[in-house]
Amino acid sequence: MPSSKVVTPVKTGVQYFCNTLKFLDSGVHRNDDFGSFPTFDESVIPHRLSAIATVIVPQGVRKDPARIVFPFIVAITFLLFLFGSVRPAAADWKPLVERLTADGFNRQTLETLFNRPEVRFEPDAMADKIQALLRSRTDSPDDIARLKTTVRQSYLRKRVIDRAHSYMLENRVVLEEIQTLYSIPQEIVVSILLIETHLGRNTGNRLVFNRLASMALSTDLETVKPHISGSLLTPENEEFARRRCREKGDWAYNEFKALLRLAELNGLDPLEIRGSIYGAIGLCQFMPSNVFSYGVDADKDGQINLFTKSDALHSIASYLRGHGWRPGLDRDGQHRVIFAYNHSTVYANTVLAVAGKLKVRSRLRP
Repeated sequence: MPSSKVVTPVKTGVQYFCNTLKFLDSGVHRNDDFGSFPTFDESVIPHRLSAIATVIVPQGVRKDPARIVFPFIVAITFLLFLFGSVRPAAADWKPLVERLTADGFNRQTLETLFNRPEVRFEPDAMADKIQALLRSRTDSPDDIARLKTTVRQSYLRKRVIDRAHSYMLENRVVLEEIQTLYSIPQEIVVSILLIETHLGRNTGNRLVFNRLASMALSTDLETVKPHISGSLLTPENEEFARRRCREKGDWAYNEFKALLRLAELNGLDPLEIRGSIYGAIGLCQFMPSNVFSYGVDADKDGQINLFTKSDALHSIASYLRGHGWRPGLDRDGQHRVIFAYNHSTVYANTVLAVAGKLKVRSRLRP
């Protein structure tokens, strides 16, 4: 039949295309367990590229270039036709605008912001939070016990500790000043900075406006339900999910208000502030409300700017002190304070383990 000549290369091309995506996804990108940012492992690129022909192109097809190129062209054209016109679902921002107006924000300013083309409703922000909460409810007692001693070993590698130690030496003056002012060991401050943003090198690339506004609009579980895995959401846990969705939506709303105020205070465009998938910003990954509670204008320029080193480092120490760090605190006490910074047992374990390594490294010759 005539159609078979078209269907066969399309099917073949789609298969090649999907194999390529699966192949690239298998090792080039990996995610932090702390819910921060995807990181890119550059060391695997040469191996992936050298093997890509083997994965994409079957042995019998490699010798005939026409059989290789044509299916790709047809498949890509087909996929572009199929998905090219897909756009994020248009959101009705009116309820959020009304709520913000009632809280004292200027309606015209809000409407101008929400009408800008960069604004997108991103339901995955809330959906991912709810899914994480649902997964945590299924942890067994053994899983929970295991987390108490789990440490992210990748941060304990010699080259990573050496890099963090070099950072300590390069910033010795400000770190010693912090240790004097806040009684926070510099190893703890640098350890947090290492894990949060790889010493300031990865502060996130998401539009914080979109992430927080989307979550603030998603107080009703029905809004994000289509984006939650059916295997996770069950009749038994749906009421829990609804309650947590409301709570997280209200939390995001308060953070969104803080973002708008922070942008206004510092003369920033709120749609140009980038951060993590859940809206944390700066080298130290503060939620916007924490900037007002614990942020420090260490360089005395009239702004708390967590994208500058001095303000970010001082703000980390300010947060820890504000959550109970004091001289002579035992390990359990230190763990509780660090857990308040990022609600992850593994995170707190890893911060303390890295700090311990840095302390030992500091005793050795540079």
